Amino acid sequence: MAMPRFTLPIRQEERNSALLISPFEQDHRILRSIFREQGWSFFGTRSLESALAALRRSAASVVITEKDLPAGNWKDVLDAMLCLPDAPLVVVSSLQADNYLWAEALNLGAYDVLAKPIDRTEVIRVCNSAWMQHMGIAGRIEVTR
Repeated sequence: MAMPRFTLPIRQEERNSALLISPFEQDHRILRSIFREQGWSFFGTRSLESALAALRRSAASVVITEKDLPAGNWKDVLDAMLCLPDAPLVVVSSLQADNYLWAEALNLGAYDVLAKPIDRTEVIRVCNSAWMQHMGIAGRIEVTR
């Protein structure tokens, strides 16, 4: 008996895209590699201001932001994203990803928290799940034979 295959009803124009806001070059290198390998469109910035400028040129479905930025923090990013049309989901990244940060981030509207050091499998799981929710296809997985 053949196992059912799970497929996502994804249209070509619904390409996954992510934006990273982080002052750390290592985060940019690691995430660029992960997203490229997964076929995502990826761009990185170092500040909220440059992230907003980048989002005016190209939309993203997921924004990953460092907890603390040179001018502001993840809450400022979340507030700014919520004001955008078709607001991307926000994922907070931190070396100090403790229960307090998780609870605060989720209660204020962030999608999830990524602990550092960055784990490839966790990034893929969280960002694919966020992308499916952003596109409104979470829960619409079809089983084909």
